[in-house]
Amino acid sequence: MRRALAGSFALAFAAGPLGVFLVLRRMSLMGDAMAHAILPGVAVGFLTAGLSLSAMTIGGMVTGLLVAALAGAVSRLTPQREDASFAAFYLVSLGLGVLLVSLRGSNMDLIHVLFGTVLGLDDAALLLVTSVSSITLLALALIFRPLVLECLDPLFLRSQGGSASRVHMVFLLLLVATMVAGFQVLGTLMVVGIMMLPATAARFWTSSAGRQMVLAAALGTVASYAGLLFSYYANVPASPAIILSAGCLYFLSVFIGPHGGLLQAARQARARRQRLSRILEHP
Repeated sequence: MRRALAGSFALAFAAGPLGVFLVLRRMSLMGDAMAHAILPGVAVGFLTAGLSLSAMTIGGMVTGLLVAALAGAVSRLTPQREDASFAAFYLVSLGLGVLLVSLRGSNMDLIHVLFGTVLGLDDAALLLVTSVSSITLLALALIFRPLVLECLDPLFLRSQGGSASRVHMVFLLLLVATMVAGFQVLGTLMVVGIMMLPATAARFWTSSAGRQMVLAAALGTVASYAGLLFSYYANVPASPAIILSAGCLYFLSVFIGPHGGLLQAARQARARRQRLSRILEHP
């Protein structure tokens, strides 16, 4: 449980801020696509070296970057938008990865790859997750300003001498690396949950990108802690419990968040009706 908590915290610290930028770029589903893009490489690493951390990590990095490059090339060379090309490659990657794992592995091996083994983290996996998360946070700190500009106005970034494409590639590299490290904790199917749910929840509490990144990381750690406690006392799988805890935080934010939450929208609508009624009563 201590190793699971440490690995989940390390993953949440990096995944949450990355998810914030995916939300800002209106590419929330891209995280899901990239999580499945690494599956064929992980499967190839598993087929060649068994449950080898290094082999599956290298395979996942290679296929994740390859899918990102191919999807970007399709969007640039054809009229198809980038999100549609990512969706196509995501479906192909998912089918190919499951097929490859099923060729030689058992159902337990497939479950390990798809859903992770957060309660079975060893020293090597924990070191990988913490190292990748640390590098990701340092890199995000270095490219924070151009990345925000690239999200909001890439033309302005180009006019100021910044390379939007280079910033975009660095961001994709960080995204793939975090996904590859995170599949050891939550699996390829659920790692995107700890990335997107805290990020989307943070949007309801603050409008600043920097504060959203900090809050997303904090919400991810709270979800990890609550999910592990729930899995321990209720005797349920840990990975789904963590994601469901993050989902509960998201729904709570939707209802009571001060920036666009349902309660705030209801109060604003009531205030508008009251102002309108006063105007009609005293024209």
